[in-house]
Amino acid sequence: MKWFYIDESITEGDRRQGPFSIDEIRNLAKEGKITSSTLVWHSGEESWKAWRDAKAEIDQNDANQDKILQETINEILKQQVLTKHYAGFFIRSLAISVDSFILGIAGIIVLVVMSGAGLLNIQELMQYSEAFATTPSLETMNKFFSAPGMDMFVTISFFMQTVYFVIMHALFGATIGKKLFRIHVETRTGDKITWLGAIIRYLASLMSMMLYCLGYLTVLIDPKRRGLHDFIASTCVVYNTPKTIQITEK
Repeated sequence: MKWFYIDESITEGDRRQGPFSIDEIRNLAKEGKITSSTLVWHSGEESWKAWRDAKAEIDQNDANQDKILQETINEILKQQVLTKHYAGFFIRSLAISVDSFILGIAGIIVLVVMSGAGLLNIQELMQYSEAFATTPSLETMNKFFSAPGMDMFVTISFFMQTVYFVIMHALFGATIGKKLFRIHVETRTGDKITWLGAIIRYLASLMSMMLYCLGYLTVLIDPKRRGLHDFIASTCVVYNTPKTIQITEK
């Protein structure tokens, strides 16, 4: 777009100056060669107008373009955030490994406490473990689980596991392992999982494990990466995303 202006300092002849770009016109205005009352014109205009009026229109058009661009960027970013990225088998396996490690540490602490209280004999358990490792059989395994105090230990361990998974999912939507890998559990509608939902999901996960962990293999083939327990509890595991997007206006 080419701009022209009327040079009022010229008294005779053609007083029209140009063509100039809009940036050059702005610079002339800054230098004082173009005042607010100077007549300007550009290709496409029907008539000449004062620079103050032309500048007001330019500023308004720039503001409108910035607003449209800003709204477009916001909408694109919003759609990207709203797009769910489902957590796959590998990342969920890493998360459960972290949770298993944490529960394992807790189990060791329980073993030490129970041993100190005389409720079980750790050395005896180690002997049974070595025997099973050397000669795996139902007999050696039964001796291990039939050892005095093991029934109490198994009960306490199961209780800790249940409390851990239900509370973490109900309160935070994720266990420590999931938090570490920035994934969480939510309902199929995108809402936070409820206490009842967390309980149902946990019980269903036990079913997935009892089926030789086949209930977890559906994560590999389902488009939303859901396990059997996710189908039962109407949940899915997704990557964390920013809750809000805010673009600073100029």
